[in-house]
Formats: sequence, structure tokens, C-alpha cells
Amino acid sequence: MTFNKQLIRSEASDYIFLTLGLLLYASAFTVFLLPYEIVTGGVTGMSAIVYYATGFKIENTYMIINISLLVVALKILGFKFMMKTIYAIFALYFLLKYAQELMPVDENGEFVKILGDGQEFMSLVVGCCLTGTALAIVFLNNSSTGGTDIIAACVNKYKDVSLGQVLMMVDVCIIGSCMLFPQFGDYVERFHKVVFGLCTMFIECFMLDHVMNLRRQSVQFFIFSRKHEEIADAIMEECDHGITLLDGHGWYTGKEMKVICLLAKRNESQVIFRLIKTIDPNAFVSQSSVIGVYGEGFDQIKVNAKKKAAAVLQKSGETEVYMGED
Repeated sequence: MTFNKQLIRSEASDYIFLTLGLLLYASAFTVFLLPYEIVTGGVTGMSAIVYYATGFKIENTYMIINISLLVVALKILGFKFMMKTIYAIFALYFLLKYAQELMPVDENGEFVKILGDGQEFMSLVVGCCLTGTALAIVFLNNSSTGGTDIIAACVNKYKDVSLGQVLMMVDVCIIGSCMLFPQFGDYVERFHKVVFGLCTMFIECFMLDHVMNLRRQSVQFFIFSRKHEEIADAIMEECDHGITLLDGHGWYTGKEMKVICLLAKRNESQVIFRLIKTIDPNAFVSQSSVIGVYGEGFDQIKVNAKKKAAAVLQKSGETEVYMGED
């Protein structure tokens, strides 16, 4: 019963934050990017290119492309991921639709430019910082906004390539397609839109990776205390973390003591420090950032272990044969 409650609470939390992320994305895209006809990557950017060129509604193109990609999400990423992605696709469809209806228009029927005329680049920076953050919120809650996000999630599942890097490669192709549409003006104007689109890509992908790395960043603790047993019990009970005890020897004092070695998420640091100070205010603590932590409770190791192992074994076998003949 407790497990079911925790599962329901976790799923409800995912959907709440997923909705907030989608709301942020739709608002930022409609307010800061759409009025200035700024080209972005992803399916939303592709839909925007079609809208600028033909007038076909963004939300309709977005839905058509995403429906065709849902089969990929089901086969590779699983049913749970697909259900959240379907929710995200339909939610973003309606959010984009109603966000455009709520946007004020000028006497020509065009969307009002919130930051004023000639502020394309500033609007680009603000908008992409918000959309990149929104995408990170969506990914961190086990979903995607569909489209190229599905491709990025598929690659990230099997390869140690960040989501931002995959999206960047796909977005280059989408943004570059602006050069094929004469509706965007002459070659100079089209090149101008491509340059702005590349800026949106870099800023958005940078924010995506930055926010996700902040959430996933881990730290390593070395805790020196005579009350190591009490501290270890408190951390295990409060944070549900495995702990390693190392044998230490003070060179100056000549005394033996135990050292607690602990890996944790950065956002858990404050709780751990509070527990240590409560139990032993005189404890000596070393905290350091780590580049990556892989294994249970942390990130997965994303390499093809079979191929790597086979290569190592083959190389080892060749060495033994050569040594034997010599």
C-alpha cells in the first residue's frame, strides 16, 4: 500500500511539473519568438517555418509530425514514457493554440512585439533561455515535448551523448531549411534568419544541458568524526543513501579512526550538513564536486559493454598468443 502511494505521488508530481514546463514553453515561444518570426529548432521550429511560409497553423503541423513519431517512443522508450509524451504533445497543442489567441495584435492583425521593434536579438535571448529551461523541466520529469525530443531521448538512452548535443545536430538541419523558402525574402534575409536560428539553437541547448546538469550534479563527502556510527545511521535514515566506511590513521595523533565516504546529489548537501552539525559540530568534513557518478541511484553507464568487452578480450588473447610463441 505504501509503495502504491509513493508511486502515485511520484507520478502526480511528474505530471504537475511537466504541465508547468509546457506552460512556460508555450508562453515563451508565443510571446518572445513568434512575433519576431524567429526560427527555432525542433518540431515546434519546423512548424513555425511552415507557418511563416504558408500560414498553416503551428499547432496543426506540430500534431501531424508528432503522431508519426509516437511509434518510435513506444518501441524504444517504453509505455510509461510514451504516455507522458502523448500528454505533453496534446497539452502543448492546446497551450500553443490558446496562447496565440490570448496574444494582443496590432492594427495589421500581427502579434504585438512585446520588446518593441528592432529587438529581435534580445527577444531571442530571453525567449530561448525560457524555452530551454522549460525543455529541461519536461525531460527531468520523464517526458518530452515529442518530435526531435523523442529522437534525443532515444539516443541518450543508449549513448552517453547529452540531450542538448543531439538536439543541436537535428536543429541545424531544421534551421538550415529556411534557405529553401523564398517566402522568407532574398538570400540575405534568409541567411539572416538562419543565423538567428542558430543563435536560438545554441542558447536553448545550453540552457537545457545547464539546468539538467544542475539537477544531476553530484558531490562526494569525506566525514571525519568520532561519532561516525551515529552520523552514518542518520544519513541512511534521512537520505536513504549507501555509505562506505574507510579506515583512517591520523599521522599527527597516531590514532585510528573511521572515515565516512558518501556520494550524494548536490541538492542533498544542506540536509547532510545539517545532520552532521546536529550530531557532531566538531566533525571535519570535506566536500568536492564529481564529474559523474554511475550506478544504482545515479546515472546509468551508457556504453556498449559487449563490444568493448569483446575487443578487450580479443586483444588480451592476441597478446597471450604472441608471448607464448616468443
